[in-house]
Amino acid sequence: MLTIKLKQPSVIPGFSLTLGFTILYLTLIVLIPLSGLFFKTVTLSWHDFTQTITAPRVMAAYKISFGISFIAALVNVFFGFIVAWVLVRYKIPAKKIIDAMVDLPFALPTAVAGIALSALYSDHGWIGEIFARVGIHLAFNPAGIAIALIFVGIPFVVRTVEPVLHDMDLELEDAAASLGANRWQVFTMVILPHVMPALLTGFAMAFARGLGEYGSVIFIAGNVPMVSEIVPLVIITKLEQYDYAGATAIALTMLIASFILLFIINMLQRWSGGRMLR
Repeated sequence: MLTIKLKQPSVIPGFSLTLGFTILYLTLIVLIPLSGLFFKTVTLSWHDFTQTITAPRVMAAYKISFGISFIAALVNVFFGFIVAWVLVRYKIPAKKIIDAMVDLPFALPTAVAGIALSALYSDHGWIGEIFARVGIHLAFNPAGIAIALIFVGIPFVVRTVEPVLHDMDLELEDAAASLGANRWQVFTMVILPHVMPALLTGFAMAFARGLGEYGSVIFIAGNVPMVSEIVPLVIITKLEQYDYAGATAIALTMLIASFILLFIINMLQRWSGGRMLR
């Protein structure tokens, strides 16, 4: 008997229309603005370009931005996993309030966050005063940058790991425990491989956010050249000096470096995901 299988109509309009809209949208929103960096930068000679992006002040800003963003992302991976674990696995009082607090850095204007953090962590703030008594200064130095980047980056890790933990079958842990595995073995051999791709994704998103963060950092960093000056602030300074080509040259360098780092992290995600499947 001959059966005819009818094609199920798509909810969204056809492939050609949606693909064309996608390409047009990404071109207008992403490709054209980013290409503007390139076209403005090529107005510089190669010597001027290399001199601009390798100036001592700019190199120091690279180290601060990339180094502290990396450290802040690592801190967020550790504590973000703990927060996500508590929200998924435990019934705690005021859980909805804590869950909403995780998203607060998303909704809070970055300038407001920077003012609040500098007020709390300065030597005269509620928290900073306690550390200042023992000679530890948390604001207006690189430590202040780390605090701001941890604040803005924590939601990316929590919201990336949380659904993975929620969908994880608890029977896997029970099976491992029944086979004689202790708690550390269950965590390292069952839970961690399962959430590792999500942790890497959260790390990448927190790291990328840290590289581009400006509003919350400038209030608590101190903005001392060669000490606590981030790359976005150097770019803003170039723009204020009407050095548009120099600003786009530094921005293009940051863009390329970010693409390379995100590509490496994506490869690590695929590698860890492939190991988990095996």
